[in-house]
Amino acid sequence: MLGQKEKNDSNPSTGAINVIGEGSEIKGDLTSNGDLRIDGKIEGNVNTSGKCVLGASGKITGDIKAKNADISGKVDGHIYIQELLLIKSSGVVNGDIKTQRLVLENGSKFNGACTMGSASTKT
Repeated sequence: MLGQKEKNDSNPSTGAINVIGEGSEIKGDLTSNGDLRIDGKIEGNVNTSGKCVLGASGKITGDIKAKNADISGKVDGHIYIQELLLIKSSGVVNGDIKTQRLVLENGSKFNGACTMGSASTKT
């Protein structure tokens, strides 16, 4: 129809953003095909084919696997990122990191080992 954009239904997860709000708690693993924003608490592993954003009030006790991630809250577990991991100034990571690229803002805290670049994709 004239003046309307065509919808691409071939990939329904495109542009999907899943939000776990502040005050929410999940016990168990979380898997998503879209992007995630977590401001609550998760006790379990987080796995997404998109971007994982952990807000300042968010906490994950478990491993994170994602394409990209921005960490402003606290992670107690290992992080596996395909492309870029950004740990913001309020972010705290207690665990090992495997990623292609890593950015640590001034004030962020990271306690663990880090493997970057092509070596991170070999495991």
